[in-house]
Amino acid sequence: MAQMDPDAVAKAFVEHYYSTFDNNRVGLAGLYQEASMLTFEGQKILGVHNIVSKLTSLPFQQCKHNISTVDCQPSGPASGMVVFVSGNLQLAGEDHALKFSQMFHLMPTPQGSFYVFNDIFRLNYA
Repeated sequence: MAQMDPDAVAKAFVEHYYSTFDNNRVGLAGLYQEASMLTFEGQKILGVHNIVSKLTSLPFQQCKHNISTVDCQPSGPASGMVVFVSGNLQLAGEDHALKFSQMFHLMPTPQGSFYVFNDIFRLNYA
């Protein structure tokens, strides 16, 4: 199997993740597995069903993520990747965007793609 460029994989993942979040949040289920964990503003959530339930029950329906930076590193012998994202989150009807940071630990699947093993999200308050 040809070696994938981690930066290209990270960029493609980030574009897919935030486009799906902004347009069809329930569609994020395919990116998580039962062992996946999300830490959302300090709250730890385990498993794909619980993660999607959390993300679809957030107190806003419409939003737009504007990504500022994407950094990635290879992670461990299993060919995982750590992806760190920063950007702005614009909620519908709000004048000011919220700054956020998010870290993903991606692990390969037998099919040759990646799933989110760990996901940590924080709003950045000034």
